[in-house]
Amino acid sequence: MSASETTAAQPILSARGVTKTYRTGTREVPALRGVDLDVRPGELVMVMGPSGNGKTTLLNCLSGLDDIDAGVVTVDGKDLFAMSDAERTRHRAERMGFIFQAFNLIPVLSAAENVELPLLVTGVAPKVARKRSLHMLERVGLADRSHHRPGELSGGEQQRVTVARALVAEPALIWADEPTGALDSRTAGEIVELLHEVHAAGQTLVVVTHDESLGRSGQRLVEVRDGLVLGDQTATRELQLTAPAVTS
Repeated sequence: MSASETTAAQPILSARGVTKTYRTGTREVPALRGVDLDVRPGELVMVMGPSGNGKTTLLNCLSGLDDIDAGVVTVDGKDLFAMSDAERTRHRAERMGFIFQAFNLIPVLSAAENVELPLLVTGVAPKVARKRSLHMLERVGLADRSHHRPGELSGGEQQRVTVARALVAEPALIWADEPTGALDSRTAGEIVELLHEVHAAGQTLVVVTHDESLGRSGQRLVEVRDGLVLGDQTATRELQLTAPAVTS
C-alpha cells in the first residue's frame, strides 16, 4: 500500500480520550491523560518517549491487554471495551499479534509449538496449525530450529520465534514492545530488518521503542511524554539496517 493510499484508508485502530490511572493504596499515578491516536492499515508507527512516560501503558491499553478508565478504543470498527473479557481475548487472538522484549515463550514447548499456540486458541485444527507454524518459522529463517526449545535458542532466534508467533494468525495489527531491548546491537539490527520486511509485505505494526534510530525508521513517529501524545509526525530519518562491522 502506497503512502497516499495508507493516509486515505480508514483507521484500523482509533483511540479517543483514553485515560489510565494506576492506584496503589491512597496514591494515584496518571499513566495516560486523554490519548487520541489513529493507526491505518499498512502503517509502521514508532512510539517513543522516556521510560515511565506511558509508552508501554499505551500499548497495553490500546490493544486491550489492560483496562482503561475512560475513552474509546476501536479495532476493525469494534469497541474493545464494550466487549466481555472473553470476547476481547478472542478478538486479540484473531486480529492482533504481539512481540515482547522478554520474548514470553513457553520454555517447555518447542519453537513450532510456541508459534502454533495462537492458532490452537482460536480453534484451528492441530495439523493445520502445525503446518502454518512451520511455514512461519521458515519465513523468519528458523526452519531448522523448529523442534528446539527456547532455552536451546539464542536471544535473536527466540525473538524470531516471537515474530513468527505474532504473524501466524495473519493478524490485522502487530504490537511490538521494545522488540530489540534484550538483544546485542548486531542481533537487534537483524530483528529490525525483519520487522521492516514484515511491514514491506503489507503488515501494520505499532512499535514501542526508546531507540531513536529505530524510532525514526518507521513511517510515523509518535512521541509520548507524561501520558500524552506530544508529537505525531512522518519520520524523517531512515535506520541503517546492516549491522556495523566489528573492529578489534
